[in-house]
Amino acid sequence: MAKILVVDDEKDIADLVSYNLEREGFAVVKAFDGETALAKVRSEKPDLLILDLMLPGVGGLDVCKKIRANPETSSLPMIMLTAKADETDKIIGLELGADDYMTKPFSVKELVARVRTVLRRVQEGKKLSAEERFEFQGLSIDYASCRVRVEGKPAALSPTELKLLFFLSRSPGRVYSRDQILTHVWGDNTFITDRAVDVHIRRLRSSIEENMEKPQYILTVRGFGYKFADIR
Repeated sequence: MAKILVVDDEKDIADLVSYNLEREGFAVVKAFDGETALAKVRSEKPDLLILDLMLPGVGGLDVCKKIRANPETSSLPMIMLTAKADETDKIIGLELGADDYMTKPFSVKELVARVRTVLRRVQEGKKLSAEERFEFQGLSIDYASCRVRVEGKPAALSPTELKLLFFLSRSPGRVYSRDQILTHVWGDNTFITDRAVDVHIRRLRSSIEENMEKPQYILTVRGFGYKFADIR
């Protein structure tokens, strides 16, 4: 049974989300502010976090930053909730490492579906192939344990970034369009846009590339999409 931490300062919304998740068989823990959320991430070790951005005290974006900066919690799957519909807020959330994003008011049924999708993505990332390791120019990927190292140092990647790296690295030199990447990494979830691909590629590069302006692993093919570097 997956454990979900729901963080929202509006108790009615937290209770509604929790009730529906519990009906679907999930265990649920609630928090109503950022400090409590961070404490419960450490103590409860949830499998996924549903995080409202507009929190009293420590805001949602700061909670996200702290979680991603801590090696013990950096890979925690995260869905952000916010009353802000501005595209900039969505991009900021994704750039900070959110795996998905929903704007209030939202459909609870759709939120539950997204929770299942993100959790499934995590599981798929652990089972992608019988081939367990990949190494290329200082980049080391252990597919079985979902560990990535660059020049011997661990790289902290979100579940989505991890699956994106796994997908591209399994076919070095092959170019994929944004739509193809969406299909293979996100599945048939039409609520994700191709802009999200660019955001996650940028985050992935920031974690594994020495120079984001001249990447050596994840390359842009102008006018089409992205590929992992050719291996000769």
